[in-house]
Amino acid sequence: MSISKTEFARRRKNLMSLMETNSIAIIPAAREQVRSRDTEYPFRQDSDFYYLSGFKEPDAVLVLLPGRRHGQFVVFCRERDANFELWHGHRAGPEGVCKKFGADDAFPIGDIDDILPGLIEGRERVYYSMGRSAGFDEKIMAWVNSIRSKENSGAVPPGEFTDLDHMLHDLRLFKSAAEQRLLRRAGEVTARAHRRAMEACRPGLYEYHLEAELHHEFAQGGARHAAYPAIVGAGENACTLHYVTNSSKLRDGDLVLVDAGCELEYYAADVTRTFPVSGRFSREQRTLYELVLKAQQAAIAAIVPGNHWNQPHDASVRVITEGLVELGLLRGKVHNLIKREAYRSFYMHRVGHWLGLDVHDVGDYRVGDEWRLLEPGMVMTVEPGIYVAPDNTRVARKWRGIGIRIEDDVIVTQDGCDVITDKAPKTVEEIEAVMAA
Repeated sequence: MSISKTEFARRRKNLMSLMETNSIAIIPAAREQVRSRDTEYPFRQDSDFYYLSGFKEPDAVLVLLPGRRHGQFVVFCRERDANFELWHGHRAGPEGVCKKFGADDAFPIGDIDDILPGLIEGRERVYYSMGRSAGFDEKIMAWVNSIRSKENSGAVPPGEFTDLDHMLHDLRLFKSAAEQRLLRRAGEVTARAHRRAMEACRPGLYEYHLEAELHHEFAQGGARHAAYPAIVGAGENACTLHYVTNSSKLRDGDLVLVDAGCELEYYAADVTRTFPVSGRFSREQRTLYELVLKAQQAAIAAIVPGNHWNQPHDASVRVITEGLVELGLLRGKVHNLIKREAYRSFYMHRVGHWLGLDVHDVGDYRVGDEWRLLEPGMVMTVEPGIYVAPDNTRVARKWRGIGIRIEDDVIVTQDGCDVITDKAPKTVEEIEAVMAA
């Protein structure tokens, strides 16, 4: 299961159709990053570069030249090197990039200073995402300045620079059928991993033991890497939103919040479940949990084409605020509490974000001054939560230190939405049954 060569070509064609005539787009690949001395972090290709090419090697540059007679898709990449490949594995080389990835032309990356300025020269507009890599920004400007220095000899430098992000990321926002299949598969693998963590959980283990169960299930499902560092927060740790230490002991009577997702063929899942270490919710835990679940259900119900991006969040805020008032954790009229954002002491983040090649995927949330309308093919998370800080003396002690988040991944469809991670147990009854078994 992967994205086809034809689909990558279609993506490039779609982007070039949005570019001005006589323009050029330049997208560098990710670079390998040193971890310590002679070891590197596992390489992960830049998402924009991958989206347009499917090419997974570092030290490469992708160039699009709409209307160029000699080929519109050009790549600079590493050459084949028998000695390097003996130690580190296969390289495609320029010939392989043309044959396997559909490039019209490919050149050694070492020749880029000689060739790319000639491709830029005479183009009226350069599309490039400035500010991501200071080193590559300097190279771009050096190439352009080199052309400018030859204006007296008839060289024509580009007249404009345009940020590529807006156009490219708007294309990435709408997922194709193939992308949706990968996202569904990533969601299924991740749901199994959360179930496995519930089944393994018991007092006396450590948070990292549950993290290990997650990674085991990811790999068994064909996803060797997590989409982001797993959050496994037991007890008060669940009230730290991006807790990743994962080293505390699981104690009887505590909840544990697990926020984890796999990355499958570059596509991410992002799921959170909260469950009792002992397998049974206490009365207070269950009360807050069911309030969060009710808020999530309200948010999911608001995900339909034509509704705007903020409507699911507004729905979750109203449910949580009403519930907190009913329980006595907030005091006042619901309308006024929402207006002055009093709920943010307990629910301080938004209900979701876009999902795709990146966990927090690209795409504008506003168009002009208006919230973006939801359309079929968009994919988002839905993750309301309630976090009662352990030092919050304004509430009864029985509520303090309880942190709960419930998160699923959702595809917007023609007539509503489809929750693609709902195989991870979610209701109180489902969770307790799985843990009892």
